[in-house]
Amino acid sequence: MRTLIAMAVLASGPALAQDFSEGSEASEWGLFGERTARFEAEVVDPICTLSGDCAQACADGRQMALLRRADEVLVMPLKNRQTVFSGAAADLAPYCGETVEVDGLLIENPEIGATNVYMVQRIRRLPDGAWSETTRFTEAWAEANPDAAGDGPWFRRDPRIAAEIAREGWLGLGPEAEDAFLRDWLGVE
Repeated sequence: MRTLIAMAVLASGPALAQDFSEGSEASEWGLFGERTARFEAEVVDPICTLSGDCAQACADGRQMALLRRADEVLVMPLKNRQTVFSGAAADLAPYCGETVEVDGLLIENPEIGATNVYMVQRIRRLPDGAWSETTRFTEAWAEANPDAAGDGPWFRRDPRIAAEIAREGWLGLGPEAEDAFLRDWLGVE
């Protein structure tokens, strides 16, 4: 039995250690566990793909995922190219259901449970589409929140974030607990 388990682990090794860095032009960010990665994938709605509940697949505002062609692994693109920490859904949504090529950073850090976490920096339609940088988030946010125009980063003006802070406080403890914390620990009245 041990021999069979060892053979299975050895056989799966190349798939687990697959290198997708060839041809990548992604900018490295110096993140622990990052590797440049360029691959072909289908842009999918992960709820539909994982659960079979596809009634709302590819609907506006849904998260997107990449079903990698080389190994059928579902890769979660949690960040786009922008320096603001913003998601990639706005950049990927126009490609939902299509096969694309992406280029970015793949994060593999088993110590924190990060597996197939992806920062997509460029995307193109296959077979011969032009590359586009994934920088759509702030533009899409501004279009969706015209009354939140002003100075400062988008998240300081986002009505959803402001409502959450009003409900849960800055620390997520709730307004009463946060007030007590500020008084007791920081002497703030």
